[in-house]
Amino acid sequence: MNVVVVHDYGPLGHILLERLRQTSLHITPLLISEPEDVDLSALSEWLPEDTDLIVNALWLADPEAAESDPEAIRQAAFSIPIALAEHARAKQMAVLQLSTSYVFDGRKQSAYITSNPGQPFSQLGIWQWECEQALRTLLPHHIILRTGWSLGRFIHKVQNSAASHDTLALSSRNRGQPVSYRDLARVVVAIIQQLDCGAEVWGTYQYAGAEEISQYDLGLVLVTLQGIAGDVRVVDKAPSWAALELENATLGCTKIRNTFGVKQLPWRSQLDDELMALGLNENDSVADEVTE
Repeated sequence: MNVVVVHDYGPLGHILLERLRQTSLHITPLLISEPEDVDLSALSEWLPEDTDLIVNALWLADPEAAESDPEAIRQAAFSIPIALAEHARAKQMAVLQLSTSYVFDGRKQSAYITSNPGQPFSQLGIWQWECEQALRTLLPHHIILRTGWSLGRFIHKVQNSAASHDTLALSSRNRGQPVSYRDLARVVVAIIQQLDCGAEVWGTYQYAGAEEISQYDLGLVLVTLQGIAGDVRVVDKAPSWAALELENATLGCTKIRNTFGVKQLPWRSQLDDELMALGLNENDSVADEVTE
């Protein structure tokens, strides 16, 4: 199978390409360094004619960044994926597209399943949901993979607060499941390898790390990491950006396990790897976690 991996300079693209190059697949990287400025009409010129699968590894998981630049998030979360899907349809290719739990509104009392309709309220969620719907209409051969919180995003929050000796407000009302870059790359590779075997398993899937946790409790865990430089105090308080967060961002991951044999890994076991992926801790190990 010939696979094109669309990526930026973020950790996911690097880790995903590293893992894919250890397989028998033929991999072609396609770097989009500035998604907001990409020429959509030129995308087709950058994709080899013999491509079987386009993997869009532009993982957009930060609703704050999306709100600060709505036009850029529309381009990255909707326009680029749809341009890729239109090309794939014309050339009989398939697409693997990343999405997130932000397509939901967080009001459900139990975990969201893949068939639940999206009801987003943030710019990120709106464009990801629009992308999902358009992709289902445009291209029968697609995989949509929704993810939980970016673990790296919250590590950065803790690191930034520690560096400036600020108090970090995180709310215990917002619950979800983090996922690390390396774990997400593992899951994407597992899906691609099943597709390479000829599996007809197109549709929408969800993945997040094992164990639901609140953002406040997650912060208490992250401040214990040896890669965090400086001191930070975490308080149970809703910050201004919490208005963009789902109270319940928990994803049901049974479908991906039953279809691809992908098991949820504990995000706590990924902390060391995530620090390394972020360039924060190459030698140190993770300190003992907070217990209550």
